[in-house]
Amino acid sequence: MLASELSGRRARLRVLLVEDENLVALLLEDMVAELGHTVVGPVARLDKALEMVQREAFDVAILDVNINGEEAYPIADALVARGIPFVFSTGYGKKGLPAPYSDRPALQKPFQRHDLQKFFAELSP
Repeated sequence: MLASELSGRRARLRVLLVEDENLVALLLEDMVAELGHTVVGPVARLDKALEMVQREAFDVAILDVNINGEEAYPIADALVARGIPFVFSTGYGKKGLPAPYSDRPALQKPFQRHDLQKFFAELSP
């Protein structure tokens, strides 16, 4: 299911979660589940995330910008190539994203469940 095929906010999404901090990953997993969606992952390594983008079925992704000292932008590029929507998760917010990615959605850490809910709702036509 692509974002363009979503019929509304209640559509159950498969969410690829790329996050290297265990506590943050657990918090995000809980938030995603509370919103009625399913987590794929979480993934804490850039190479593993790139593999999953190529072989796993999911509808949307949440990307920590910094994954164990590596930037997540190659993952973002792979998601764009597949037409899969994503949101960056970062302590710097949208202002911290470089020019090629500054038009992408970003959740500034720490964020609340309603911030994530708003992102999912915006995927709906």
